[in-house]
Amino acid sequence: MFTLAHLTTPPPEALNSQVLQMVVDYFSDLSPAPLTPSNPLYPLYQYVIGFEVHLYLQAMGGEEGSGARLILALDDEEPSRVLGFALYLPSADDADACTLAYLAVLASHRRRGIARALLQRMLLLHPHAALACVAGRVPTFEALGFRVLAARGSQVLMNTRDHASDGWVAVQDLAPVFQSKEVRQIHTYLLKQHGQRAMSDAEKQRDRLLDQLARQAEALVGERLAARRLH
Repeated sequence: MFTLAHLTTPPPEALNSQVLQMVVDYFSDLSPAPLTPSNPLYPLYQYVIGFEVHLYLQAMGGEEGSGARLILALDDEEPSRVLGFALYLPSADDADACTLAYLAVLASHRRRGIARALLQRMLLLHPHAALACVAGRVPTFEALGFRVLAARGSQVLMNTRDHASDGWVAVQDLAPVFQSKEVRQIHTYLLKQHGQRAMSDAEKQRDRLLDQLARQAEALVGERLAARRLH
């Protein structure tokens, strides 16, 4: 069994590190660019998503009150162990609305109702919830009460209602991360390790993947909206 904890300020380091480890471990499930470990760019994108979540956690409890919120599923037998988490962004000007940024559950504890419980807690506070995911993840979120609204690039936009909220959320700007010294160092290391040709091929592989995901997103949205019109 598990207990839910809702945090509005940065989590203790022991919990923080577990959340970040899950983000890295389940990168391919969470990222809008779900590269496989065989792609030389994989460590770079792993770092970026981990750093993004780090920034969200670090900024929790900001003065504006629009910072990220974290819901943790903690092991009843070992309360310091994180079994899953939901990181979401409440709307600053729509109390009902929020955007789910990331949701993850330990692989060893899936299909036990943890993801559903995390979302239900979030929806108790913010029933008008939005998220974006790749097409392959849509059935999972449909089963949890979300519906398809539209396609945006490689992702499908989903919502608990038939429209998006007009409220705004404070999303992290990742441009400085991609331009950071750390990212440049990782890229330089990967370039030395794999060579220019392999890195160029990796970028082309990434672009093909994103194009494929965009086509899948458009096709899935078309199917869902057509089925909805028939009913």
